[in-house]
Amino acid sequence: MPESEFEPEQRSEQRIDTSVPHSARIWNYWLGGKDNYPVDEAAGDAYTAVFPGIVTIARSSRAFLGRSIRHLAGEAGIRQFLDVGTGLPTVDNTHEVAQSVAPDARIVYVDHDPLVLTHARALLTSTPEGATDYVDAELYDTGRILEAAARTLDLTRPTALILSGILGHVADHAVACGIVRDLMASLPSGSYLSLNEGSRGTDPDYEQAQDAYNETGAVPYFLRPVDQIEAYFEGLELVAPGVVSVPLWRPEPSASGVTAPPIGQHGGVGRKP
Repeated sequence: MPESEFEPEQRSEQRIDTSVPHSARIWNYWLGGKDNYPVDEAAGDAYTAVFPGIVTIARSSRAFLGRSIRHLAGEAGIRQFLDVGTGLPTVDNTHEVAQSVAPDARIVYVDHDPLVLTHARALLTSTPEGATDYVDAELYDTGRILEAAARTLDLTRPTALILSGILGHVADHAVACGIVRDLMASLPSGSYLSLNEGSRGTDPDYEQAQDAYNETGAVPYFLRPVDQIEAYFEGLELVAPGVVSVPLWRPEPSASGVTAPPIGQHGGVGRKP
């Protein structure tokens, strides 16, 4: 049977290579998820043997995502979310967090990973009042992303663009900035950007571990200086406290009263004037 005759899930299953580790599956493993293979667990364990702090970074990034979405759905009143490069479902997915605050929230997930596609049904759950959808598109194809998202979202109304740990896969920073600019340009005033990425300048051990990982032949992820992460918010009004190490962005009160130390993951939330 020609490939074009397969259903999308069948085609995606054919494209999954379980013999080599994949960054999305390794990240899922660090988050405590189950959608990974022994090769991913082995790669994840090898990385943590060199830099155990990567698990804290992964989970702190996820916690930042949750806090930023709760802010957007709550205080900011946003009811539409466009999550690009969503990765594999684990816990506290964008639609779960947003709809726990605003049951009528509408969410579109975008990814081009074949394993994510096979788990689309897990993402396509929603409250009766809201909606979720999944778009199979490349990060670089911003026109397709926006056209497909418009089937579920009204892009004339304020929308939150979510970019969580995806732009580090774009080697050229200028190209990464262009992706953000193109997506935000099509969203109206009052829209928001929630973004967090791996950073340089905070943890030399993390930088050394990631640089070594990039040299293994796996899909690379490029840590960037904080000023380059700040550049993604050009033209936007930063929500306090600005672009900071993610544990420091509006942290939940801790029982001990001790603030978590900075880590090599920076992010922020910005509003389009």
